[in-house]
Amino acid sequence: MPPTDNQGSFLNRISIRRNQVAYEHEVEDLEQFQKHVADRLSELFHPPEDTPAGEPPETAILSIAWFRKLLDAFLCCEAEFKAVVIMGRDAHNFSKSPLDRLIPDHLDRTVKALDICNAITHGIDLLLHWQKLAQIAVDSLRQKPITEGHVTRAKKALNTLLSSITIDDKENHHHGGKSTAAPSKDHTTIGNLKSLAYPFAKSWSASKQIQAMSSNLTAPRGGEPTGLVVPVHLMSSVLVFVMWAMVAAIPCQERTGLGAHLQLSKQFSWAQPMIGLQDKIGEQWKKKEKKGRSGLLEETQRLEKLGRSLVEFAEGFVFPVEVEKEEEVAAMVGEMGEICREMEEGLVALHMQVRELFNRIVRSRAATLDVLDQLNKMTTPVPY
Repeated sequence: MPPTDNQGSFLNRISIRRNQVAYEHEVEDLEQFQKHVADRLSELFHPPEDTPAGEPPETAILSIAWFRKLLDAFLCCEAEFKAVVIMGRDAHNFSKSPLDRLIPDHLDRTVKALDICNAITHGIDLLLHWQKLAQIAVDSLRQKPITEGHVTRAKKALNTLLSSITIDDKENHHHGGKSTAAPSKDHTTIGNLKSLAYPFAKSWSASKQIQAMSSNLTAPRGGEPTGLVVPVHLMSSVLVFVMWAMVAAIPCQERTGLGAHLQLSKQFSWAQPMIGLQDKIGEQWKKKEKKGRSGLLEETQRLEKLGRSLVEFAEGFVFPVEVEKEEEVAAMVGEMGEICREMEEGLVALHMQVRELFNRIVRSRAATLDVLDQLNKMTTPVPY
């Protein structure tokens, strides 16, 4: 029996309600996604309050532990973004303006992010090499009594370390790790360590990659139809920020002017902690940027400071060492040994996270391209 007009009207109302419920769920999911991002960034912005006075907090901004938390947060955000925005999405949504422009722009950023991930993995290899040099010095200076042989071995390792840390970024990595500066008789550079050579063209620049990623990162305007524009802009912003922060801290090829290459919109709640973090890192960059800075990583800076002090001790070494001086050196060696331990454990884990980040970006790109491929098939005329 055909439905009456009343029945038809009732079914239409049910359909509208169901669509409305689905829309409300989608809006709620997108709002929750933005809130979760804001919460994770806020946790990164506020350091723990239970750190003993006088000690650097374990998760101080720009420390290895902090970067591990940053990548954990990003991977969580990326998984949620993929679930809420990409998976099961009606391809027609991506054909509407401005998503038809924002999605390809985001995909272009992910390609550049993959290059940066490769650069970061090589930078971590270099950091692990520095850690090994510092460990040689630690093992030598822990000997009792400290003899001239121990001091000579430690001094050689520390001079190699300091030479590598302070060498000009651009010249160092553009020449496969070879220094163009003339080392002193006590300085050896990382020179022929081919494993640390960067697999990029001489013209490749981490700074220019960041600049290209952020150049068209503009805040969305009101009135967009799908509700997906803000989440896409959010994910692009977080991606650019994470890459920028890693390049600022970890040795990378050519980073001139990096501090000026990131512009983030201020109109969203999730942007506030990210801008706060950017300001803190930017202040450090401006304060410590000079020829030869090999990144703002907390452990690198502490290692360099201790290394210089221990080289001063080595250059003025007289056997036997005075008791007071021996205690002072033992304290510095103990601190350097602790940094070495933190670097060895933390950098291996960070290396794995960067690889996971690379693979995750590749998979998300593939999922997004699948949706766009569906859209192309739907819009391509069928030949008769």
